[in-house]
Amino acid sequence: MSLRLSTVILPVDRWHEGGRAKWQRAEELGFHTAYTYDHLSWRSFRDGPWFGALPTLTAAATATDRLRLGTLVTSPNFRHPVTLAKELISLDDVSGGRITLGIGAGGSGFDATALGQELWTPRERADRFAEFVPLLDRLLTEDAVSQRGTFYSAEEARDIPGCVQRPRLPFAVAATGPRGLRLAARHGQAWVTTGDPRSNEEGTPEQATEALRGQIARLGTACEEAGRDVAGLEKILLTGFTPEGSRLLDSVDAFVEFAGRHQELGFTEIVVHWPIADSDFAADQAVFEKIAAEAAAQLS
Repeated sequence: MSLRLSTVILPVDRWHEGGRAKWQRAEELGFHTAYTYDHLSWRSFRDGPWFGALPTLTAAATATDRLRLGTLVTSPNFRHPVTLAKELISLDDVSGGRITLGIGAGGSGFDATALGQELWTPRERADRFAEFVPLLDRLLTEDAVSQRGTFYSAEEARDIPGCVQRPRLPFAVAATGPRGLRLAARHGQAWVTTGDPRSNEEGTPEQATEALRGQIARLGTACEEAGRDVAGLEKILLTGFTPEGSRLLDSVDAFVEFAGRHQELGFTEIVVHWPIADSDFAADQAVFEKIAAEAAAQLS
């Protein structure tokens, strides 16, 4: 299977001052999917412009024709399944069925307390995620849903006419722990990882690769327990966090070596950040576009 190449465009530009042009250029370059982060703010970008993910994707849907679009990732930190389902069905309709929902348990960043709640522990985030995903699945596939949960409930929530994509738009579940991997196996059409945080921060590229190999093995176990073939689950690597960082965008050769190594592990899609000057995602735009134009053919 050929390796898909996708990008993530952070929502830091006003739409009419460069925002729209990036999404249209992503389509011109032939990226499979263009994602954006679903945060209220993020790390070093907190004190600068940052726009909402779903309105941005709606605008991108009207500005493009073929490019798939999605979030990497949406989380329960400030979302509720009932309202999220309505917005996703609308977005899937506007895009003509080109939406993928990247979804994860969320972290402890700025979003985690933006609504005034206390910071959830990792266990609490996992508990909420375990309830959030199945309810969202139901909301996107059934016309009317009533369910009482510990954290999330729905009362005669109506989602007619449902998604353009049937039975619903695909979920790309971000997970590394056992509970999250089980959710990916049961509800995901794809699985997403950025690698292992410990090996990413302190390890070598070789150690990071072995950590990813272990994650894929555990995903296989979760799929086996769910009675599912792991080969049927797309495997997405969001780059920029492994020890190579942005250096994999230094040249076409550097990227092809990195992507080929991870393709051998079983990854079916590699996601690279659209360059942003003076940030962790700074890269040469010309080289980035050359990678987009040439790398896929070398990895088929």
